[in-house]
Amino acid sequence: MKRAIITGITGQDGSYLTELLLAKGYEVHGIIRRSSTFNTGRIEHLYQDPHDPEQRLVLHYGDLTDSSRLVTLIEKVRPDEVYHLAAQSHVRVSFDEPEFTGNTTGLGTARLLEAIRMVGIDTRYYQASSSEMFGATPPPQSEVTPFYPRSPYGAAKLYGYWMARNYREAHGLFAVNGILFNHESPRRGETFVTRKIARAAARIAQGKEEFVYLGNLDAVRDWGYAPEYVEGMWRMLQADQGDDYVLATGTATTVRQWVQYCFEHVGADWERHVRFDEGYLRPTEVDSLIGDSSKAEKTLGWTAQTMPEQLAHIMVDAELAETRIGEP
Repeated sequence: MKRAIITGITGQDGSYLTELLLAKGYEVHGIIRRSSTFNTGRIEHLYQDPHDPEQRLVLHYGDLTDSSRLVTLIEKVRPDEVYHLAAQSHVRVSFDEPEFTGNTTGLGTARLLEAIRMVGIDTRYYQASSSEMFGATPPPQSEVTPFYPRSPYGAAKLYGYWMARNYREAHGLFAVNGILFNHESPRRGETFVTRKIARAAARIAQGKEEFVYLGNLDAVRDWGYAPEYVEGMWRMLQADQGDDYVLATGTATTVRQWVQYCFEHVGADWERHVRFDEGYLRPTEVDSLIGDSSKAEKTLGWTAQTMPEQLAHIMVDAELAETRIGEP
């Protein structure tokens, strides 16, 4: 039975990846931060009693700022695969907390890679890189496009990207960088713009809210469906050798178009309900991110199946179902 460690297991991608690996027969170990409240909602449906002899999902307390704990966990679990998804991943927040973002998203990657090297296990490592590393570089962006990050988050992710490549080239680690463009789902955090808009459209349609406040409506993004992207992560670690791959739909969608997709799906006029708030603007904007995933298609056989408009409808429908829970 293969054994995997997932950092960031309680996040959107971590929950979908856990489902995928369990379905493939893996034993999955997740690293979570200690908190006075439970933050495992996205994986609650996967919970297994620790006393169950057939248990294949195990959670461990740990933190990317604690090197010794990472070494201990790698030594204890001795995973066949490590999926490093954990990060301070909100781009706008990274401007407010640049040091914390660098310490967790950037240096946290170095600590994990060094833990693997120190323990000396033969494992395959996945680094969750980001399209935000491209920043101001014009689209389309591929594995050979120059990087130009425009946020502390993008800069921290770029550090992690190069550390993964360094450990691959200097220490022979099977390490891959998955440069994933924006991927969303009903499990996306409520402060991320796609989920925020989908939720607002559903609640406005049901008379529970009147307005939603947004920043730059002209930003262009390449939005795909998260469950498909975690399948791509897994495929990267099954390849013959470690490499770097872009995953994307290759389609351009503005925030304004996403708003239209969501509000039209519930029969509402978005212009009556959307308000501008400059507080949501970034100090440096990333105008356009559109990925070229032809390498992943050729090498891994991976292509995005769900396009942005369909994805927006999936997310709005999930919000409508959620808001109906408990209603007479």
